[in-house]
Amino acid sequence: MATTMRIGPHELKNRWILAPMAGISEMPFRSLAFRLGAGLCPTELVSAEGLMRASNRTMRYLRFDPKWERPFSVQVFGGKPEVLAEASKVARDHGAQIIDVNMGCPVPKVTKSGSGCALMSDPDRAAAVITQIAEATGLPVTAKIRAGIDSRSINCVEVGLALQEAGCQAVALHPRTRAQGYSGSADWTLIKRLKDALRIPVIGNGDVKSVADAHRMLAETGCDAVMIGRGALGNPWLFRELEGGKGPTTAERHALVMEHFEQHLAFCGDERRAVHQFRKHLAWYAKGLVGSASFRSDAMRMEPAKELEAALDAFFSTAVLDRRVTGSSENDDLDDDGVDYRAAFG
Repeated sequence: MATTMRIGPHELKNRWILAPMAGISEMPFRSLAFRLGAGLCPTELVSAEGLMRASNRTMRYLRFDPKWERPFSVQVFGGKPEVLAEASKVARDHGAQIIDVNMGCPVPKVTKSGSGCALMSDPDRAAAVITQIAEATGLPVTAKIRAGIDSRSINCVEVGLALQEAGCQAVALHPRTRAQGYSGSADWTLIKRLKDALRIPVIGNGDVKSVADAHRMLAETGCDAVMIGRGALGNPWLFRELEGGKGPTTAERHALVMEHFEQHLAFCGDERRAVHQFRKHLAWYAKGLVGSASFRSDAMRMEPAKELEAALDAFFSTAVLDRRVTGSSENDDLDDDGVDYRAAFG
């Protein structure tokens, strides 16, 4: 089995991919994940309609760090092939090297427009999306799909074959149905079925929270790469560990959290919004550390950036792992992309 994979002309440095997570996969976090070893870090899903309007909010999603984010993959969502094609040209003109199409988001706000997982019920339209984006941009196009709409319409292999014939360069599969939403277990046997059926690379996603999980997915499914969402929340060092490195020391964790917060402030440009948005990150970074519950309780009420920064500095400079914490995840109510889309989309 190859130790890396290609997407069009781009050879990834390894097989570990950060999932595109709404409200999470912004430039600062993607850059950190790349630095710590991720082979690819697509953006969070970006509205094709928003790109066509060039709205300030949407264009923010196209900001990237050219020093680390190579190749730069932009994930778009929409229901109309011609709109997605034109929007992808905008992304290309702002630096995108790969266009990834979201065909897996199950939330009604996305699917009601024929976007996200709604494309799973229309393989011909899904294929047209791939063809028109590739023709319009000249870039490699990938897609992220689900198992199907519900348990009676598992059609990920059918959709995967249609996408392959349309020119798709790689397919990532999250093997839950739209109906499952955020519950149940990911059916890895579907990843194996898709891999056995396709010639193009298949990326597995779902229930990967550790190094052991990632290697087990490779062994059981034969997939070409593993996409990790919730497992990387508060632990971007997981990508380093997947390459044989070690977890963070107290000093490394402290330095990275402080850097992430500083970069997040600069990225947002609005202090109040930046502080509120970063709270989820600090909760994940603090998970499993001695005194984390008290720290989170205090930090969640802080508003001025300087006050929160001082609290982060004080806590993470000395925080150590709580050896009594085992097993369960605070993120078990999240989608396997690693984020609660219900909150992300309001």
